[in-house]
Amino acid sequence: MRTHSRLFINGEWVQATGDRYTDLFDPSSGAVSGRLIHASKADLVAAVETSRAGYSAWRNRSGVGRCKHMREAANLLRERSLEIASLLTREQGKPRRESGIEVAVSADLLDWFAEEGQRAYGRLIPARSPGITQSVLREPVGPVAAFSPWNFPISQTLRKIAPALAAGCSVVVNPPEETPAATSVLAEIFRDASFPPGVVNIVYGPLSEVSEYLISHTAIRQVTFTGPAREGKPIAALAGMHMKRCMLELGGHAPTLIFDDADMEMAARLLTFAKFRHSGQVCTSPTRFLVQAGVYEAFKSRFVNAAKQIRVGNGKDADVTMGPMLSARRLQEVEDLIRDATEKGARIETGGERLGKVGNFLAPTILSGVTPEMRIMNEELYGPVALLMAFDSTEDAIREANRLSFGLASYAFTRSAITAQRLTSELEVGMLSINHLGFALPETPFSGVKDSGYGSDGGAEAVDSFLTTKFVTHANA
Repeated sequence: MRTHSRLFINGEWVQATGDRYTDLFDPSSGAVSGRLIHASKADLVAAVETSRAGYSAWRNRSGVGRCKHMREAANLLRERSLEIASLLTREQGKPRRESGIEVAVSADLLDWFAEEGQRAYGRLIPARSPGITQSVLREPVGPVAAFSPWNFPISQTLRKIAPALAAGCSVVVNPPEETPAATSVLAEIFRDASFPPGVVNIVYGPLSEVSEYLISHTAIRQVTFTGPAREGKPIAALAGMHMKRCMLELGGHAPTLIFDDADMEMAARLLTFAKFRHSGQVCTSPTRFLVQAGVYEAFKSRFVNAAKQIRVGNGKDADVTMGPMLSARRLQEVEDLIRDATEKGARIETGGERLGKVGNFLAPTILSGVTPEMRIMNEELYGPVALLMAFDSTEDAIREANRLSFGLASYAFTRSAITAQRLTSELEVGMLSINHLGFALPETPFSGVKDSGYGSDGGAEAVDSFLTTKFVTHANA
């Protein structure tokens, strides 16, 4: 059993001085696999103070200089991709192929933001009087407190770190407690890429305790968080209390609209992958499948058949296409939602049961006959369960899609340009993908509306959120 007791502060690994810890579990066996020592208040003090010093050094480097360090980190990530992917699979359970994709995407994130950091342009504003120069400067906001989720511990952590670094900020990261080894890899990457001490710091501990200290500290100037709304809202409230800028990427309950003119084969194939990758533990995972009545049975048949072909097991096995859920607690939460739905009339088309006697394995599950009265149609669904509901008119589909307070991602399949344009105008989401799976590229925004947060974890908008605007007007003497 391994004990994770080190923190990354001031460019070095240091022993945590706290005496409390969290047990770690192997998702494939359910057995305790290690423990994670929490950072003490003294450790957090050290992380913030060194972040302040790191910011002073990093912000004064040119965009070109920062780019070189970030590109080197991306190269190191690719060189170590096989080792890191194996670690992800062991610690988190996802199949090796998915782990490899996460590492590749993570390197691309570093590369893209490295280049984008060189384009933090200001501008000149024509003056109304002669002898006046009016300029707008873009400057880094300052040290950042970042909180990242467990489902993509490498790529989601880099979605926090990379744009902040590109803007010239330093970062104190509180990664997820469930996957400490994966985020420890990032510390090694930044150290070996010769980042100045204090630019990136990693501290482990309970979100409530770490966030309260970091967000209230005067040195921290911005907060960025990804996680469920129940955790993100207190973060936003605390940031507001201390007048800190805040970027939130919260949960979703992604509506997926399939119209009678859609390519059924393509829709079923793509949505099977999107729904069941990482056991459905993805914030943009399609959940509410709204299918037009005329093709409901045709889509259901294809979708159910495709789900039955999924090979569930330990992510280390080469033929496995879906691994376990992260924890027994999360598995129980999903089972409770399924039970509530079936008791209220939903039908299990496939799956619905645990697999095996050890580990956190749930069979790929498809429920039909779901209604808005069921908990599963209203609460964030973080598991391998798809919900099928028929609709008659486009108005009905849009009404159901917009019914919830979530507004992160949505999918649609239609050959009609008119329908596509209407969905583009009327769906209350931060992201919409039509006839393909097009989210989470480094160069595109990644954001939600309503209870799914605000700000962006991708695209040029992500860098903008870490920059402040300074206006200077200068009269020639």
